[in-house]
Amino acid sequence: MIEAQQLVKRYGDFTAVDGVSFSVKPGEVLGFLGPNGAGKSTTMKMIAGFLSPSAGTAKVCGFDVQEQAIEAKRVLGYLPEGAPSYGEMTVRGFLRFVADVRGMGEAQTRVRKDEVIGRLGLQRVLEQPIETLSKGFKRRVGLAQAILHDPPVLILDEPTDGLDPNQKHEVRSLIQSMARDKIILISTHILEEVHAVCQRAVIIARGQVLADATPAELEARSRYHGAVSMSAPNAVAVKEGLARVEGVASVEIDPQDGRITAFPRGGQSIWERINSFVRDQQVVVSEIQLERGRLDEVFRQITMAQEVKA
Repeated sequence: MIEAQQLVKRYGDFTAVDGVSFSVKPGEVLGFLGPNGAGKSTTMKMIAGFLSPSAGTAKVCGFDVQEQAIEAKRVLGYLPEGAPSYGEMTVRGFLRFVADVRGMGEAQTRVRKDEVIGRLGLQRVLEQPIETLSKGFKRRVGLAQAILHDPPVLILDEPTDGLDPNQKHEVRSLIQSMARDKIILISTHILEEVHAVCQRAVIIARGQVLADATPAELEARSRYHGAVSMSAPNAVAVKEGLARVEGVASVEIDPQDGRITAFPRGGQSIWERINSFVRDQQVVVSEIQLERGRLDEVFRQITMAQEVKA
């Protein structure tokens, strides 16, 4: 597994990472979330062995990344922030270079290179210098070098940054397919990515871990958890009616789209009661849904509380 124990990184008087601890088990995809400057990339660089921690330890598959650096890096695939590479190399040449550095044999290189090129759709840019590629293709090349040697551990810093929606879907599908037999740590600021591929999420701000839970557990902290929202004409009259339904604490109308949301009181279930109200009062609704909670709201709530405290 990946194990981080009280990782600290200081730059003079500034503490970028302050006592971060977590672990990731086989078959698990952990989303590492936080605002810009939270310490996500610095933490991942320490786990990958790119930066030495000021204090604390990190292990990958049991290998200490400081004491057993070569062994740790053999079992690790790393996509750094910005996907740096050698711009003058062609894509084919760069992947061949990475295979040589990794000590891969000729047969293994041929099989893995063909598979990775196919899965990431790199066929038409193989002979292009990397510096001539779009940001999205550079990102795909960076991901290709990370998975080329089929490592048991992947650390991916913003893996879908710069990709269009179709490419994001393809990369997320690739991550899901690899998750069954790998340990994967993903840094991201795209909250929909947490739903798409992660079993757990760690939220970090100002270098400290503020939450470590499943996406569903985080959503349960949202004021929208268990709320009922709908679209209906004559929203003001519907709002007044909903406010009288048992268990409803408050009702709001979104000023942007006119959507009506009824919030439950004290964790009560109001779904059936509101459906009965709609049916009995013959309210015309174009759409109605039970809210599971909003991760973006919880993210803001947790990280902004840390900002206020700081």
